[in-house]
Order: sequence, then C-alpha cells, then structure tokens
Amino acid sequence: MIRSMTGFGRAEITTEEYKVSVEIKSVNHRYLDLSVKLPGRIAYTENNIRNTAKEKIIRGKTDIYIVYEETKDKNIKVTYNPDIAKMYMDALNEMSKDFNLESDIRLSTLSRYPEVLEIREENPDEDLVWERIKKPLNDALDKFIESRTVEGKRLADDLISKCDALASYVDTIEERSPQIINEYKERLTKKVEELFDQKPIDESRIATEVTIYADKICVDEEIVRLKSHISQMKDMLKTGNEVGRKLDFITQEMNRESNTILSKSTDVEVCNIGIEMKTLVEKIREQIQNLE
Repeated sequence: MIRSMTGFGRAEITTEEYKVSVEIKSVNHRYLDLSVKLPGRIAYTENNIRNTAKEKIIRGKTDIYIVYEETKDKNIKVTYNPDIAKMYMDALNEMSKDFNLESDIRLSTLSRYPEVLEIREENPDEDLVWERIKKPLNDALDKFIESRTVEGKRLADDLISKCDALASYVDTIEERSPQIINEYKERLTKKVEELFDQKPIDESRIATEVTIYADKICVDEEIVRLKSHISQMKDMLKTGNEVGRKLDFITQEMNRESNTILSKSTDVEVCNIGIEMKTLVEKIREQIQNLE
C-alpha cells in the first residue's frame, strides 16, 4: 500500500508494577531521520527501539517519545553531581558580581537545576525493561503505520486524479497538432497568393515549407513519453509499496517533456495547455514529496 510520510501513533500499558507510554509522529524527509526521546535511566534500550522502528519505517523525520515509570518500590539511588553543581554556583556568583545583586541561592533551588540530582536504578534488569517497552512500542508503530496508510490512500487517489487530468491535456494537444499544420498551410497559401497576385502557386514549394514547419513543431515523441510516464505513475500508485523516490524521478521526466512541448509550440491554444500541464506537474511533484 502507498503510505504517507506524515503519521501518528500512540500506545500505553499500565500495570501494578509499571507504566509505559509510547508516542510516534513523523513529517516529510528525504531519508529516515529517527529521533528517540526517553528517560536517561533506560537509555540502554535505545538501540533496540531504533532497530524495531527501522523494520517498519523507511522514510520521514520520525520522533519517538517514551515515558517509563515503575510504580512499585525498587532499588534506586539518588546521586549528587558536585561538578555540575559547582558550575551552576560559579555562574550564579559571577552574575551576582556583574549585576551587583545579592546572591539568594538556596539548596532547594540549586537541587532543581538539571542534572544536579539524578535518580538511578542500581543493577537494573535491562531485559525486563525492554520486554515491558517492546509491546507498547510495536502497538504504537502499528497505529503509526495505519495512519500513514490511510493518508497515503488519500494522496494516491488525488495523484491518480491529477494524472487523469494531465492525460486529458496530452490528448488535447495530440488532437490539436494536425490542425495546426493544416492551418499553417492555409495561411501560407493565402499569403503566397496575396504576394504573387493570384499567379499559379508552386504546390511543391508549399509542401516543402509545411513539412519543415511540421518537423519543427512536432511533439509526437514527447506525447508518447508523457503518456508512458502517466501510465507508469498510475500503475505504481495502484500497486503501492515505497515508491516516493521513483515517482519523484518520473515527475522530473514529465516536467522535461512538458517544457519541450511548450518550447516547440507556436499555437496559442497549445501554449495555454502547456502552461496548465506544467502547473499540474508541479502540483503532482509537491504531493509526491509526502509519500514514503
């Protein structure tokens, strides 16, 4: 299935002994940019969390937030970091001197500064903690993937609709092309008649000029390639999987063919259609940036 790079998933488990909540959200990114935020005392689980997430997420800037709390008594220790506390005190004393203010730092205030006091579990059971995190993590990932799939379906439908509109423009140009040649022949014949005052016209010379003009404005190859790109894109959108990068390349080729058609055209109607095509291709390109 086609999946968006925007998604959200959340899961939580609460027991008499512990509580774990996992929240996952993502936005567009060229590659997988995975950020894991969790309590420092269970930082040893980060590699397992990353490896589990990478099995299900291909692209996108993804943030995983984990809260882990143990509700029963456990073997914990509160530690004091004298080096960090001293740095805080030195900075505060320096501020007191610089601004001529009385220092009113109390122990209770200093203890609340980040990393001055740390709560650590002595000899934690790392395997047990990981087992507790694993289920809500996978549940959140499943909901996250589901939300991406739902959004991806909506984006795919929109892109297929835009491809159909683009195909309609290509068909119009294909139908219009022979008419442009005939109109040019008529204008050229009329102009020659006016210049030579109704004298016999050299039909072979007219045919040569029309042939040169037709070759100059011919967009048959561009039309064939554009139709192929549109068909390929629709097939990929219907079959699914991780197609974002491939579709981005196809869109570049669509834009190239649209530019060539526009540059070759001397017909006002075709020029207007070419501009509409380029606008539509750009909208397709923007939407594709949302796909995994």
